[in-house]
Amino acid sequence: MKAIVFHEHGGLDVLRYTDIDTPEPGPGEVRIAVEACSLNYHDVFTRRGMPGIKTPLPMIPGCDAAGRVDALGQGVTGWSSGDRVLVDPVQWSDDGRIRMIGDTRWGAYAQYVVVDARQLMALPDDVSAVDASCLPVAYGTAHRMLFTRGRIEAGETVFVLGASGGVGTCCVLLAKLAGCHVVAAAGSAAKCEALLALGADEAVDYSTTDIATYTRERTGSLFSGGGWDVVVNFTGGDTWAQTLRMVKAGGRLLTCGATAGYDPPTDIRFIWTAEMDVRGSNGWKRADLESLVAMVQDGRLKPVVDCELPLDQGAEAMRLLEERQFFGKVVITP
Repeated sequence: MKAIVFHEHGGLDVLRYTDIDTPEPGPGEVRIAVEACSLNYHDVFTRRGMPGIKTPLPMIPGCDAAGRVDALGQGVTGWSSGDRVLVDPVQWSDDGRIRMIGDTRWGAYAQYVVVDARQLMALPDDVSAVDASCLPVAYGTAHRMLFTRGRIEAGETVFVLGASGGVGTCCVLLAKLAGCHVVAAAGSAAKCEALLALGADEAVDYSTTDIATYTRERTGSLFSGGGWDVVVNFTGGDTWAQTLRMVKAGGRLLTCGATAGYDPPTDIRFIWTAEMDVRGSNGWKRADLESLVAMVQDGRLKPVVDCELPLDQGAEAMRLLEERQFFGKVVITP
């Protein structure tokens, strides 16, 4: 089969579009003909190499896949060749280990991917493979962070940092669906315009505007009731200390990642002064994905797709992601 493969960790130059043996499903496994694979920043981390996570090489990146059942391994029941499916990227094994396609198992930058049958979700005919492929990592993470952990409510103000990517655009969409006032921050005027068109009530270009200053000028100081009910920060890095200054008294700071750095400077005075809750959210559960598929099916939610690229442009797709030259999701369609 054709696939995007890397044999060593490094930059974009380690990616190769090449022929590789088509994987065979083992007992309890299913081979999927990939119709769409959406990209996540996790793909970049896997290619570069992540401390503490051993990636077997060669590796095919790609966590999010939708397609059709192509072959069944021994003992698999309940599925038939041609069934439309969405893959839950994480495999919770009987031995207690967590495995993930595109991370510790071959991923979906390929014509085929093999997964445990328990990772499959039936995909309704009226949900496209492209839309479905956007859901697990980015949208599932956003759903769990906002609703299960963040418990956002109608009428609250929600500030979303890094709002132009997959998780960010989903946060904007879901918070608006929940009846919140949404402030979206992105790194260019064009992305801010796109976020307003998407439904954000306010947009802030953090490349030209200090977000903490914007918050204070827009809402007032902490002791006068200023700040946002909920601040979403999954970038970390230098923005972490800034967002601590932006949470109103009794508010919540939500995080599900650290794309700009996981060990930032902080100022804990704001945590106790504002009596804020800092809530972490780790990935998604099957219930999050089921809820999202239902939202797409009934028209409440439409994933934001920047572009669709063929498999042989997989390295270019990752470049767009890594250099943040996109809005929403980048999707590979083998």
